[in-house]
Amino acid sequence: MHYALVVDGRHGDPLTDEASAVLAGQAEIVDAVLAANRMFVAVASNALASSTADVTLPQFRALVLLDANGTMSVAQLAEAMGVVPSTATRMCDRLVAKKLIRREVDRSNRRQMLLSLHAKGEELLAESTRRRKQEISRLLRAIPAAEQRRLAESLRVLVAAAEQ
Repeated sequence: MHYALVVDGRHGDPLTDEASAVLAGQAEIVDAVLAANRMFVAVASNALASSTADVTLPQFRALVLLDANGTMSVAQLAEAMGVVPSTATRMCDRLVAKKLIRREVDRSNRRQMLLSLHAKGEELLAESTRRRKQEISRLLRAIPAAEQRRLAESLRVLVAAAEQ
């Protein structure tokens, strides 16, 4: 998934008057989504902190992108992360040293390096997912079943909107 903030190039203002008006009319829901986002980031951070691998959130994001996309070039990873290729290269150097990803020469273009998850990287993602599911399940137990179903549907709608 790729999320981008559209900036009005003429004014350099990240929110146009129209966007500001829409947000003002949706302030309560925007605040609720932001609060949920903070909670999900905390859950992910805690799951990662419990891991034996010393991985930053940006490095973890790179692992998730490689898991979702399979093999990627450094340039593709950099673009997906919104960083310059040199930043992605340094990050990959660290992930290769930790044996979380593999870097190989592309056989069809010897000037290009291809990245893929190493088995240890796959294990880290699986463990993190297990920990996050465990924590989210714990949080959901405090919510009545009918509310859980409404929450699930609302989150599916939000994700579908993000994927468009």
